[in-house]
Amino acid sequence: MQHGMRFRRADAGAKANDRFWHEIEGMPLDEVRRIQEERLVEQMAYLKANSPFYQDKFAAAGVDFDEIRTIEDLQRLPFTYKTEIRESLSAEPPFGRHRAAPMEDIIQMQASSGTTGSPSYVALTESDAEMWHEMTARCFFANGVRPGDMVLHAFSLAKGFVGGIPVMQGLQYMGAIDVPVGADGGADRLLRACADTRPRCVVGAPNFVIHLAEKAEEVLGAPVSRLGVERVVVGGEPGGGIPAIRAKIEKLWGAKCTEMLGGTDLGVTYWAECDQQSGMHMVNMDYVLTELLDPETGKIIPWAEGASGEMIYTALGRRASPLVRFRSGDFIEVLDTTCACGRTGPKIRCTGRTDDMLIVRGANVFPSAINSIVNEMVPQTNGVMRVVADFEGHTTQEALKIIVERGPDRDRDGDADLKKKIEQRLRDALVFRADVRIVDADTFEKPGAAKVAFVLRKYPDLP
Repeated sequence: MQHGMRFRRADAGAKANDRFWHEIEGMPLDEVRRIQEERLVEQMAYLKANSPFYQDKFAAAGVDFDEIRTIEDLQRLPFTYKTEIRESLSAEPPFGRHRAAPMEDIIQMQASSGTTGSPSYVALTESDAEMWHEMTARCFFANGVRPGDMVLHAFSLAKGFVGGIPVMQGLQYMGAIDVPVGADGGADRLLRACADTRPRCVVGAPNFVIHLAEKAEEVLGAPVSRLGVERVVVGGEPGGGIPAIRAKIEKLWGAKCTEMLGGTDLGVTYWAECDQQSGMHMVNMDYVLTELLDPETGKIIPWAEGASGEMIYTALGRRASPLVRFRSGDFIEVLDTTCACGRTGPKIRCTGRTDDMLIVRGANVFPSAINSIVNEMVPQTNGVMRVVADFEGHTTQEALKIIVERGPDRDRDGDADLKKKIEQRLRDALVFRADVRIVDADTFEKPGAAKVAFVLRKYPDLP
């Protein structure tokens, strides 16, 4: 590869029987903190010398780079918001005013979907790209992928999408073999490739891997569970950690399902679930410093079992597109702070996104949480729902309108009873009032390669 960057880590073949991909995953937290703070001081020095964006931002906040030496010192710094990054990108395309490395050092570009129709472009230097590979390898290793494994690529393989080429690069770096069909190739091609290559692992979005499994009989004439897949790794949308969805994936594929979480802004993936299947560990603590923000109080809170909040990220060692105290929008719950696997990073489940959050008569409601309840009611439902947020902004004082598909073997005579059951379950579990409409199975399109949009802004034309 150009610039001498390695596609395969030198010791990848020796990692198959190790507990961790990298020793930091199991380090005592006081040692992790020492490493993080050393890297934080180095990152501040780099930004002081190379980032006009953060020079101006810190000066406006009245804070000097040299004053940031501990994790607690970070709280003196302002947050970085997605809106600021979009404004930066518009001001100095393609990589924005926050680019902190010379253009001649940029070797790779990635893009995220963005919220305004225009992608957000992310630049990578050689060291940034290799960092991404390392972070991805740690996650896949924790997820159960091993060097030498054949891995069916069921995310989109679009070049700019972080689940595409960067996932392939991370798998190659760790010594696994990517089967590069991609969700863009369609369910039929993916299933036939799965039958031809008999991969040990599949990676993709939870709703899409369910869709694949449900099409297997039609395409292959046999259930997907006969293809020998042992591990299904899911990410890209909430769902892999929801018990009902996980159980459905595991039953259909006859394989263990583990979850990962990441994003284009910081890397491919940086949280990963181990074989205990009890939450995703932070396995990249030397590359990403994470704070937990209580959105209601605006205070940083400790990583303690039962805590919940929005994740705030600071990149460590990042050169081209660094971020400091970045508001991720990922709302999580801390499930535990210890694990039988020996990893010391806290274990979390992503319950939704703060920018997807709706407020119904004062109650915070995530569409993904509603989806979890609907999935728990299969086969009475089809596990498919849409929220109709036909109001300004994210707040309503009315009952929240929800459309739910009935189960494929259910008739309309039971709709009134099913409506009442769903509304009661939602009130009991999520503490809000819903107005549910039951519709036929397969009213909505089957999930494809893209993230499922649970929220509609107007009521669709339905029979």
